[in-house]
Amino acid sequence: MNIRNASQPRRGFLLGLGVAGASLALSGCGFALRQAPTFAFKTLSLEGNTALINQLRRELRAAGTVTLVPKEAASTADAVLVVLGEDRDRFVISTNSAGLLREVQLRLRIRFSLRTPGGKELLAASEVSQTRDLSFNETNALAKESEAELLYRDMQADIAHQLMRRLAAVQSL
Repeated sequence: MNIRNASQPRRGFLLGLGVAGASLALSGCGFALRQAPTFAFKTLSLEGNTALINQLRRELRAAGTVTLVPKEAASTADAVLVVLGEDRDRFVISTNSAGLLREVQLRLRIRFSLRTPGGKELLAASEVSQTRDLSFNETNALAKESEAELLYRDMQADIAHQLMRRLAAVQSL
């Protein structure tokens, strides 16, 4: 019998033992895969028609645990999410020796509150923001504008996920 062939079953056994040990350790520490959020409310009204609100509507429909109510029927909803403001900003981070732009910072900031139709505040006015850095080159300015739009969309998706987690954190109406 070749020594190389004899070590193959032992290596497989040790690998299986390591995987089993890792899975036991992860389950013992409370690790669980992310699941669809559960909300304290069954119906929700979203006020506004921005790209972020539309992204949030898609996220809520995908979760499938909340029924969206149109703005006109907000008085029948369990909760009303109000977007108080949405700001897109660009800040210059660095310039070169000639004073030309080298790097900018993009920021998307959302202010929102959650309340019942009766006016009870479930989540006080809060703010969620995301920032991304973008290098800039004057020779491909059009491509950098497209890249900036992609980064803004990515930030919108991240903020929508954060809002979903904050909405799920509300325990009771």
